[in-house]
Amino acid sequence: MSADAAPAALRRHRSMKGGSSIGLLLVALPVFLLAWLIIFPIFSAVVGTIFVRGPDGATEFSLASYRFFFTDGYSLSNLWVTLWTTAVCGILLLTIGLPIALYLRFSQGRLAAYVQGLAIFPMFVPSIILAYALIRTIGPNGTVDLLLNSVGLPKLRTPYLTPWGPVIGLVWDNLPLTVLMLTAGLSSVSNSSIEAARDVGARPLRVFISIILPRMGNSLLVTASFAVLGIFSAFTLPYVLGPASPEMMGPFMQRTFADMNDPLNAMTQAVITFGFCLVFGIFYIRSIARSREARP
Repeated sequence: MSADAAPAALRRHRSMKGGSSIGLLLVALPVFLLAWLIIFPIFSAVVGTIFVRGPDGATEFSLASYRFFFTDGYSLSNLWVTLWTTAVCGILLLTIGLPIALYLRFSQGRLAAYVQGLAIFPMFVPSIILAYALIRTIGPNGTVDLLLNSVGLPKLRTPYLTPWGPVIGLVWDNLPLTVLMLTAGLSSVSNSSIEAARDVGARPLRVFISIILPRMGNSLLVTASFAVLGIFSAFTLPYVLGPASPEMMGPFMQRTFADMNDPLNAMTQAVITFGFCLVFGIFYIRSIARSREARP
């Protein structure tokens, strides 16, 4: 190395070191807030449910609250309803959102803009407004009932206050984000690859299975993870539209804490809910890591 090159390399090294220090300072506050507001409460909740005060006032290790949850029929039925609602909503979201995303990706014009506007519109409607709109539409003596009665048809068997009530509300509420994420995933599919497949005689179904779907695996996984995380911990729509029993974990935790004044079991329910969500969070993190590794 020449005498002139050595100082230049030293300056570049110092510049890179200074840039990395500035970068660390920029992310220090968000990381601190994340640890303080999210990570610390999680560990605090876990520790608070396994180290409890005994009859003598001393703190002791106990899994009694977890044993109660997994042996209590009502708690297990609430967990099952939550899992069922999450699975059904996730399937419906992908089933409804994927065709809309495909249409928006490969269509242009005014009609596509209207479809996109209608698909994203629920994002700007608060959940409580959406819940009462659904009650007035498909609830007892709602708009659908009045229309059916006006033409002499029987009354609609309303899904309101049944397990299907939260399903309808949660699908409607989460559809915009699903469509946006799937549309973003479809942007990685080039028009040239589709045109090449069509030139060799591939039909639309074959193009979807062989060209589009393989490139959307990561987007489908991320979309499903976001949908599951949002639905599993939902509160407003299940509380307003769902039945009193069995109920999803969100209303169950609130009622246990506020109505029954039982913070230990409410915290236990929260930890169990977090455990299920953590599984899908790990899938999301792995998919993000794989996408970063695949970048050149």
